[in-house]
Amino acid sequence: MNQAVDRQVLDSVRNFYAAGLNFRAHIEWAVSRGGAHKVPTQADIGYRSPCAFILNGEEIVIPKDSPGPVEYEGELVAVIGRKARNLSEKNALDCVAGYTLGNDVSERAWQKSDRTLWRAKNSDTFKPMGPRIVGGLDPMNLQIEVRINGKTVSSYNTSGMIFGVAHYLSRMSRHMTLHPGDVVWFGCDGATLPALQPGDLVEVANDKIGVLANRVVRDGSA
Repeated sequence: MNQAVDRQVLDSVRNFYAAGLNFRAHIEWAVSRGGAHKVPTQADIGYRSPCAFILNGEEIVIPKDSPGPVEYEGELVAVIGRKARNLSEKNALDCVAGYTLGNDVSERAWQKSDRTLWRAKNSDTFKPMGPRIVGGLDPMNLQIEVRINGKTVSSYNTSGMIFGVAHYLSRMSRHMTLHPGDVVWFGCDGATLPALQPGDLVEVANDKIGVLANRVVRDGSA
């Protein structure tokens, strides 16, 4: 599969899942900033809102009442291609149509104060995804790079996941049916600095999937 992520793809997403804390260096960095996070002992899944999706090339809008910082999280995304239930780890990847990239934009002040992360993670425009869905990739050996204004600020390999893609999909499918169009985001590694500023161009890149590029603006609405 090699398909552009367009509005039709975004509108077809039925369920939007997020692995959250899935890389040790990211957890260690969060703890160094005063977070109380611990390395997870099992692969738990969270949820995001499809209302936050935007396409490659569209603008990330920082809400006018955001105290900040607002930070990027460049992530691998699996797009489910067929209905699946009770998958084994051995066959879990068979239900994946392909992989794309996501930017899990996060408002850190709200992340600390909002119990459900409802606006910290799900404000409008906070979930760029794209540019293409590419099949036949090894999800456990992909290099993901984040650039801000052309400068590399993050680079990591998906081999560093605490729990791998097949493990997550297998565990999820024991309790819920995966549907075509569902997306699963697998977390990021390391620090997510510097914070995003109006005017920044943030890019999430992989040599097989392409470059997800979005400009940052501040909401100036009355």
